[in-house]
Amino acid sequence: MSVGARLVVLGKQGAGKGTQAVRLSRHYVVPHVSTGDTFRAAVRSGSEFGEKARHYLDSGELVPDEIVIGMVRERLTRGDTHQRGFVLDGFPRTVNQAEALAEMLDPGLDLVIDLEVDTDQVLARLASRRVCSDCGANYSVVENPPRYAGICDVCGGEVVQRDDDTEGAIRRRLELYERETAPLIDWYERQGLLVRIDGTGSPDQVTARAVAEIDKRQLAAGASS
Repeated sequence: MSVGARLVVLGKQGAGKGTQAVRLSRHYVVPHVSTGDTFRAAVRSGSEFGEKARHYLDSGELVPDEIVIGMVRERLTRGDTHQRGFVLDGFPRTVNQAEALAEMLDPGLDLVIDLEVDTDQVLARLASRRVCSDCGANYSVVENPPRYAGICDVCGGEVVQRDDDTEGAIRRRLELYERETAPLIDWYERQGLLVRIDGTGSPDQVTARAVAEIDKRQLAAGASS
């Protein structure tokens, strides 16, 4: 069994961030901490931060940094993240969140992975994306269709194309991501934590590239300690 890892996975929509976060969590046997899942769990539990988040989510507003940070801190206090680590997916999104995360962690992160995929390829991926309307499972009509057309393999819900998966809407989301995330990527690069991974090819190929970089970093850290 591997020694675990403490990772952040970054990437624009369609870069395969969620897929790789799940794969890395399985490889290193650590929890996959998705911000979306954390939000939903906090709201369901009725926790202090969950109730605060519900107010913003119900009104369609962005959840403020302090609430997002509070929910992630609450999640990272659970025992399953202490022994072996975690893979963070969807957090941090801003430098302020990254600074708050650094203050939470001791020891700190092993690595921040930025998955790089050309915009044209991302557009093609997202145009072929289909989502379960019940559980949110993702499919691709090209690479990973559901076993039965229109029916989710996981829960049996209806698999549909999102209303906002049009080329114009996707381009706007990608431009917003690039604008908002550039300072975060620069910040992690200055910390010496960022590695850029080619996100093209099969999921297995991308995972192998990421694992090679993570293992190399952990080996170097072990040799210097």
